[in-house]
Amino acid sequence: MDIKVDTNTVIVFDLDDTLYNEIDFLKSAYIEISKEFEKQQWQNLYTRLLSLYRNKHDVFEYLATTYNIDKNNLIQRYRNHIPKIKPFEGVVEVFKKIKVAEGKIAVITDGRKVTQMNKLQSLGLLSFIDYIVISEEIGSEKPNELNFKAVENYFNRKIYYYIADNYKKDFIAPNKLGWQSVALIDNGLNIHAHAHTYYQDKFIPRSYILNFKELNIK
Repeated sequence: MDIKVDTNTVIVFDLDDTLYNEIDFLKSAYIEISKEFEKQQWQNLYTRLLSLYRNKHDVFEYLATTYNIDKNNLIQRYRNHIPKIKPFEGVVEVFKKIKVAEGKIAVITDGRKVTQMNKLQSLGLLSFIDYIVISEEIGSEKPNELNFKAVENYFNRKIYYYIADNYKKDFIAPNKLGWQSVALIDNGLNIHAHAHTYYQDKFIPRSYILNFKELNIK
């Protein structure tokens, strides 16, 4: 997919399951917690936690009961830990090309400020990003148009692209606002794997990519 970028162009990205696989954040937290509670046999605990999660059990309830620790404390540790995660292949190269072409980069993401900023810091992407909209800060979540209009108000440019993955909430607002919406197709590891239930026109992106290597920034 070719994208012509100049000073009037803003390329906006979702974060989770778009710039990296969100499951890796979960795994990072589970490993950290497992090493704290079972220093010698942490792999066994980690395997158990991952299995509980994949079978839709309450992992934090299991930990709280087993290790006699406050559940809310565990949830905060999960949300606030510094994750060991990496961006998808090609992300950094795309970001660099956008900046060389004098385009702007923004992120629109739902979640808590500390959690989402820790992710972007760990991914090594903060230095490229010109503006970040986080739902906790703005007081609304996607698909609310306010999150997208915040980007328009900040940049006041002519051309906007939005690259994301979640059919339920990512493409409704940008489609309505006349942005170019682009879906990064699920690589089989996305946490929200419900694309098949959102096939009315308002949910559908205008374009698709399988990976970031398919983005040709010109």
